[in-house]
Amino acid sequence: MGPLIGAGIAVVAGLGAGIGIGIATGKTAEAISRQPEAAGKIQTVFFLGIALAEATAIYGFVVAILLYLKG
Repeated sequence: MGPLIGAGIAVVAGLGAGIGIGIATGKTAEAISRQPEAAGKIQTVFFLGIALAEATAIYGFVVAILLYLKG
């Protein structure tokens, strides 16, 4: 039972990633609307941030799968 509870908690990492990606998307849209000529640079930083945020969700998912298979 313990590993299953840990797996459920590990999945919560996806929640944080989703919130972070949503905030980043909103701020990116705002930044591009203020400075359209810098859209290329803004999008590059945006995609890097999205990749890092998504990586945390993937790590949480992998930990959840490993804990589930253990229990």
